[in-house]
Amino acid sequence: MNSAYRSAFRPGLLNGQVIVVTGGGSGIGRCTAHELASLGAHAVLVGRNLEKLQATADEIAGDGGRVSFHGCDIRQEEAVKAMVAEIVAAQGRIDGLVNNAGGQYIKPLEKISAKGWQAVIDTNLTGGFLVARECYLQSMAARGGAVVNIVADIWGSMPGMGHSGAARAGMVSFTETAAMEWAKSGVRVNAVAPGYIASSGMDHYPPEAGPMLREMRQTVPLGRFGNEAETSAAIVFLLSPAASFISGTVVRVDGARPQVRMGWGQVAAPDDVQQRDAVKPFDGFHRYVTPKVFQS
Repeated sequence: MNSAYRSAFRPGLLNGQVIVVTGGGSGIGRCTAHELASLGAHAVLVGRNLEKLQATADEIAGDGGRVSFHGCDIRQEEAVKAMVAEIVAAQGRIDGLVNNAGGQYIKPLEKISAKGWQAVIDTNLTGGFLVARECYLQSMAARGGAVVNIVADIWGSMPGMGHSGAARAGMVSFTETAAMEWAKSGVRVNAVAPGYIASSGMDHYPPEAGPMLREMRQTVPLGRFGNEAETSAAIVFLLSPAASFISGTVVRVDGARPQVRMGWGQVAAPDDVQQRDAVKPFDGFHRYVTPKVFQS
C-alpha cells in the first residue's frame, strides 16, 4: 500500500477549508474524506456509527491529515441542528458539504412496506436536506460555500430499489432549487451521480446478490465498475475553485451506463480496451479494498 493519497489535484488546493462529509466512515464518504484531507482541508466526518468514524479519523490522522468527527442521525432535525452548531463552534465555519450519507436495500416495489419506504426517503432525501439547510443557515449564508449532494444513476429508473430512486430524484430537484435560492449568498450546489461503483457498501448486500453484481459490468459501455477514487475526484472538482461557475448540475460518474438500450448488441468494451489510458481505472485511494463480492 502506498502511504499517501494519489490525488489528481494539486497539493494544498483546499488548504484551510472546513468540509463536512456525511457518511464519512465508509465507502465513497471515507475515500472522499481522505482526498479532502490530503489536499489540505479539515475533514469533518459525520455518521451514526462512531466506531467507523473513529477508524477513518485515525487513518486520516495517521496519514498526516486534519480531521474530526461527530455522531449524528441525519434523519433527526434537532440532532442535525445541534451537530452543525458543534462543528461551527469548533471550527469557526463550514466551507463545504459532501452530502453523502445514504442507504437502501434490494426489494421490488410491491414488497416495500410503508415503514421501509419512509426509512429510505428519510435517509436519502430528508436527511440530506436537513444537513444542507443547517450548513447554509449556520455558516454558508454569511460566508458562501459549496455543497455536493451524492445521488445515484436514476436515469431509466431503479428497478429493485424504487424507494431509493424516488429519494435520489428528489435530491436532484433539491439540488437545482437550492442552487437557485442560495446563489445570492455565494453558495454553489451541485450533485454527483455514481453509477456502478465498487465500494465497501456492496459488502452489505445479501450473498444471493453476488452473481447479479458480478455480471453488471457487462451492461456498462466502458466495461467495468468505477471505483471510489473516481467518484471522489468528481466531488473534489465541484468543491474546488475551478468549479466556481458551476451550480445546479449533476455530474455523472457511470461509464455511460444510462445510454444503454436493448437491441444495441455488444455493450461492454473488451478487457484489453479497458486498459487504454483514457479509460483505465484511476488508482488514487491508497487504502482502497476491493469489495468481497469481487474478490476471487
